Amino acid sequence: MLTSLGVPLRLLARYLRPLRGRVALLGMLLLGSIALQLVNPQVVGYFLDTVQSGGPESLLLGAAVVFCALAVTQKGIAYAAFRVSQHVGWTATNALRADLTRHCLRLDLPFHKRHTPGALIERVDGDVSTLENFLSSFAVETLGNALLVLGVLAVLFHIDVRAGLGMTAYALLTFLALGALQRVAVGRWAASRQASADGYGFIEERIAGTEDIRPNGGEPYVMRQLYGLMRALMERLRTARVVSNLTFITTNFLGAVGYAVGLAIGAFLYLHGQISLGTAYLIVFYIGMVAVPLDTIREQVQDFQQAAASVGRVGALLRLTPTVSDVPGMNEGGGMTAGVLDTGPLAVELRDVSFSYDDAAGALDLPGDAADGPESNAGDAAAAGGNADARSDARTSESVLSAISLRLEPGQVLGLLGRTGSGKSTLSRLLFRLYDPTTGAITLGGADLRAIPLRELRRCVGMVTQDVQLFQASVRDNLTFFDHTVLDTRIRAVLDDLGLGEWLDGLPAGLDTPLGPGGQGLSAGEAQLLAFARVFLRDPGLVVLDEASSRLDSATERLLERAVDRLLANRTAVVIAHRLRTVQRADAIAILEDGRLVEHGPRRALAADPDSRFAHLLRTGLEETLV
Repeated sequence: MLTSLGVPLRLLARYLRPLRGRVALLGMLLLGSIALQLVNPQVVGYFLDTVQSGGPESLLLGAAVVFCALAVTQKGIAYAAFRVSQHVGWTATNALRADLTRHCLRLDLPFHKRHTPGALIERVDGDVSTLENFLSSFAVETLGNALLVLGVLAVLFHIDVRAGLGMTAYALLTFLALGALQRVAVGRWAASRQASADGYGFIEERIAGTEDIRPNGGEPYVMRQLYGLMRALMERLRTARVVSNLTFITTNFLGAVGYAVGLAIGAFLYLHGQISLGTAYLIVFYIGMVAVPLDTIREQVQDFQQAAASVGRVGALLRLTPTVSDVPGMNEGGGMTAGVLDTGPLAVELRDVSFSYDDAAGALDLPGDAADGPESNAGDAAAAGGNADARSDARTSESVLSAISLRLEPGQVLGLLGRTGSGKSTLSRLLFRLYDPTTGAITLGGADLRAIPLRELRRCVGMVTQDVQLFQASVRDNLTFFDHTVLDTRIRAVLDDLGLGEWLDGLPAGLDTPLGPGGQGLSAGEAQLLAFARVFLRDPGLVVLDEASSRLDSATERLLERAVDRLLANRTAVVIAHRLRTVQRADAIAILEDGRLVEHGPRRALAADPDSRFAHLLRTGLEETLV
């Protein structure tokens, strides 16, 4: 049965290797428990032979005391083995959960656009929980009982070769039958795990969209889809359990046959005077002992089947690699880069940049994943971008950006304009290297983005979008992203600059005040100001504002004006906006239309040219024209 796991066994070995001391202790405890289980029946056989031969009472009493002592010791060792196996299982799978979570966080947006958070949660927690049950019980229940069966067969061979041969044939037949059924069941359990992942992904996405579903009367449609998913889960789970239950019937049938054969052998040898009564008892007892571990192994086969499917799914996730990753040793001139950008404002240049989401997605489907229907793609696109521009970009199969070339000098502010779906948000994500261009190159501070380590790039580029993600954590952790090296005095200074000093003073625990899920309890303006504070704390050389003030009321937007002026001072910036007030800060204007750069130049010059698109936008009003 173990061979059916193939390569994924190495995955389990990797997480058990750091626990080899505990695993060795577990092995010794199992061997001790098995040895005592094999020895104790010998005491009973000796007791019967002593009774039959008329031995003294003191020997019988001594045999009873030894039997009780060995039984108690064996139970104690078995309990210790159980505790150690639980520790090994939980420690190994918790390490695997952490690695899977870290791996998912490192996979880039093309992956997360194709797989819902609910489906990933099912892989990280559901599949790994199945492995925990497997690891914690497999050693004690399956390996231990398999070793016990081998020990029993060895003792039976020692007693009589015929008894040993008969029970060996029975054990081999049982294991072959279990192995054949296990191979059939693994695929069924994998299908049931996938159906469970589909359901989690659907529920997660629909709960997140409750505010849109309920006002539009979408509950009946959602429930019909949910019923279909639940029925699919029921059918796949029922099929898997039916196949697994065949092991119960097979084991019981073979157990009855084996027990009958063993009894016949013992009775035949005793009646012909070839063995004593005690030895006959041992044969019968050991036959009964074999039936118990085989039945336990049969019960563990179902966990093994689920574990085999889970290991395959976990391994498939770990084998995925991000399409956006560090590419050392490359810069615009083909030489090596220092890997660290200069502080202060950074020059930005796009050279014939084109981009398509289809090309960026690549081969990022997880084997067996079917949770990526049209409706989930839309939800993923919204999660990735959070605005109509991103959703429109995500759905198109054509190039989102085509041959974009422009340069932004250090300290300049670029106002990026265009209708919804023109590619503005996509361009901002390329600057942050959430995607790589399909063709062309982007340089920052003279270095190709692909040559800059991602950690360094994230430090030097700050982004604020109209949808702010806040966590169920303290105000401090939400501002610093859990970086405890940031001093409270610096956080306080930033909040004062943003006009949030009085708001902070009004919190019951100051920076330690916990925020609810998604920033529950904060207004949209307060959440947006906290997002600006995050950028201030990082002090990047390039700032991207993706319609960051589009959801603010006029009073809150005025509060933001001074902070934005400070944020853009001595920094390069790309500002995506609908409102005229925002682009008035820009030194240059770029206008996108259907993914193409249709106008680019100094803001004042374009505003003074009555034939320019920008001048037309100023005359008609940005808010009315760009929506």
